[in-house]
Amino acid sequence: MSAVATPSRRAILNLYHNMLRTSQSFSSYNFREYFVRRTKDTFRTIQNESDAEKVRSLYAEAVKESTVLRRSAVVNQLYGGWKLAVEVTDVEKRPESILERSDS
Repeated sequence: MSAVATPSRRAILNLYHNMLRTSQSFSSYNFREYFVRRTKDTFRTIQNESDAEKVRSLYAEAVKESTVLRRSAVVNQLYGGWKLAVEVTDVEKRPESILERSDS
């Protein structure tokens, strides 16, 4: 048996919540959707695993990914670009909110 204890359900859920929140903080739509999907897939794998040793290793890997994800989100927020067409909200689609060019 390993000296490191198996992470509790609460610890796993806290990490999941923090990674989802971090994933949703990306300003780039494609990165945001990718990391949300990847986070959910990672934690589904942990949820379906029954071997305690494998759960420990998956959790440790997820903790490492969480720190990388946080750093990446900060960089993405600093250098975020334009919004994509799929991100435009209903408020932004209204005709009165459309700006005209000044040279026309």
